[in-house]
Amino acid sequence: MTIKPAREGTGIVFVRTDQAGQEIPARIDNVVDCHFATTIGKGQCRVSTIEHIMAAFSGMGIDNARVEIDGPEVPALDGSAGAYVVLFRKAGLKVQDRARRYIEILEEVSFTNGDKKVTLSPAKDFFVDFTIDFDHPAIKAQRFRKKINRQTFEKSIASARTFGFLKEVDMLHKNGLALGASLDNAVVIGAECVLNSEGLRFRDEFVRHKVLDLIGDLYLLGAPLKARVKAVKSGHELHCNLMKFLAECPSAWRFSGSESGYCDRVTKWGYPVTAPGLGLAASF
Repeated sequence: MTIKPAREGTGIVFVRTDQAGQEIPARIDNVVDCHFATTIGKGQCRVSTIEHIMAAFSGMGIDNARVEIDGPEVPALDGSAGAYVVLFRKAGLKVQDRARRYIEILEEVSFTNGDKKVTLSPAKDFFVDFTIDFDHPAIKAQRFRKKINRQTFEKSIASARTFGFLKEVDMLHKNGLALGASLDNAVVIGAECVLNSEGLRFRDEFVRHKVLDLIGDLYLLGAPLKARVKAVKSGHELHCNLMKFLAECPSAWRFSGSESGYCDRVTKWGYPVTAPGLGLAASF
């Protein structure tokens, strides 16, 4: 996988180099599966498990980039977005010529499935309040509440790893997922405790990784959010359903510019909506 700079207005675009260069813009209208991970596609061409790299783009304030990949799944790396942060900083970021636009939430919007819920409400910044509750002694109830910006993302979220239960490995393998999963790229939870010898990176690493996934999924809206996000036990499927629901509620959001007042709303959701701010300055 190679990540390259992109011009203003490009957004984040995945390119399958092994499929005649098929381009798949990272937008909610291109999501084709979100049961175990977030997958985008066009026709038979897909790229799965994009949530970690999308979180890195969002957290680092990168609006425009081309992700060239020669397979159907983004590399797991260590199960977090930490490596992307290191690489982005090494490559360097460049301020582009046009001002950023944001998606500003004007009315509260929620999506619920049983005891799982995610809500967007108006706010001046991007704030996440995420609660999880697992009936397992290694996790139990955890809550993360914080304003999300580049500093917060780098320090508190990026390095939180994905996690899974050892008892679920067979189910994942039958679905063609986690085939390369190991203690090197995930926190593995046994019957009573975490099996990784080095332990956890944060006392509440589990909820922090759920926040990472949420940030990555929400960036499929095509622009950064100005909203307070409150999530309870939510996952990829709930996040995607919320975004699709938001797209059908034109009174609940608007585009706002960071410098020159409010921008006109485009006529159809899903076309490029990002007026560029930061773009990758170099490939690596």
